[in-house]
Amino acid sequence: MLLTHQGRSPVVHPSAYIAPTATLCGDVRVGADCRVLFGAVLTAEGGPVELGAGCIVMENAVLRGTRRDPLTLGRQVLVGPTSYLTGCRVEDEVFLATGSRVFNGARIGARSEVRINGVVHLRTVLPPDTTVPIGWVAVGDPARIRPPEDHEGIWEVQRDLDFPGHVFGLDRPAEGESLMPGISARFGRALGRHAGDQEV
Repeated sequence: MLLTHQGRSPVVHPSAYIAPTATLCGDVRVGADCRVLFGAVLTAEGGPVELGAGCIVMENAVLRGTRRDPLTLGRQVLVGPTSYLTGCRVEDEVFLATGSRVFNGARIGARSEVRINGVVHLRTVLPPDTTVPIGWVAVGDPARIRPPEDHEGIWEVQRDLDFPGHVFGLDRPAEGESLMPGISARFGRALGRHAGDQEV
């Protein structure tokens, strides 16, 4: 399904294949010889999504561009099933395995691998030829690669990356308070803009 969002429509190269149950919404550009498989969602939430030539997006992956951080894939990138990428830049020949997660402002260098269920956190920079092992977390610039059970080591770096400020424009709440009312209101308003989407 191709949808116009905020006056922008997807553009798909004639040699690309988009599965009939994939959804492309808004300012999405799909390059030559790309393959976007069943259930995948590519959505431009205020910022574009662009796939370079020869990219493969597997089943049920979600790729989201944001106003602050567009999403760009270089050439010959593979995004595995159920992966989630938002507002990141991925250079050429990167392998993002099943269930990988790449967050806002992250940059992944050429020929890198994020293995099954690996995470590249907010504003993290992976140099070329880096591997994030199965289930591990890359965080910071330069990236530190930590096992998932090292919460304290991850948080030590992640705290200063300011997830709520960068992604939602909110300050961290005081002790005993929640971010969720602010997130719900802001994110809800932004997502409500889809009410005017039209099928191409």
